[in-house]
Amino acid sequence: MDNAARAERRTAVVAALVAALHVVALAVAFMVREAMPVRPVESRTITAKLISPTPVAAPAAIQSTPTPTPPKPVPVQKVKPKVQPRPAPKPTPLPVTRARSQHEFSTPELAPPAPPAPAAPTPAEPGGPAAGKPTMALSAPKDVSHLDCRIAHPDYPALSRRRSETGTTMVRFVVGLRGEIENVELKKSSGYDRLDQAALNAMHSSSCRPYLENGEPIRAAYTQPFNFSLD
Repeated sequence: MDNAARAERRTAVVAALVAALHVVALAVAFMVREAMPVRPVESRTITAKLISPTPVAAPAAIQSTPTPTPPKPVPVQKVKPKVQPRPAPKPTPLPVTRARSQHEFSTPELAPPAPPAPAAPTPAEPGGPAAGKPTMALSAPKDVSHLDCRIAHPDYPALSRRRSETGTTMVRFVVGLRGEIENVELKKSSGYDRLDQAALNAMHSSSCRPYLENGEPIRAAYTQPFNFSLD
């Protein structure tokens, strides 16, 4: 209770001080306003006079000056270039021939030996490597009993079906070091050219993997049968 009463007293004191300050400020302002003298308003009259314009002087007459006559052109004299005389060519001295004495005689000059004729190039063997180009010897393919290949199915010719042509075609081929199919040839014919050609086309469309022996790829040969049957 004591704290609350003290707070109320402080608030009342502050409010009273603020009110007293406002009253004092109002009184001072009123006194200053009355002390300032009121200045009477003076009326001023403004008079204007009309000034006559200054007469403009007449423009002076423009004197025409005579245009000078152009001078007559002086003819230019053409100077001919002087032709310098050409010096006469000096005569070339002739070689002095010295007469040979009886004790002098000429010896025949020996002709230089002719260079040896180049050796004729030996004709290259047919089918052999070109001269001057490095070649890598290809090992002969090894006949194997199996290969890792995907053999394409041959297309049965329509004419062979109508004519009931059947048979087995044996195709021999070689698988290279990178798995490419090479040296495709007909090993045994089926008896019909259309069936044999269909088997060769299927072999060219097939793919294989390199044949490995002890972990190293080698060229391998294999014979693939193609059976053409109407059943």
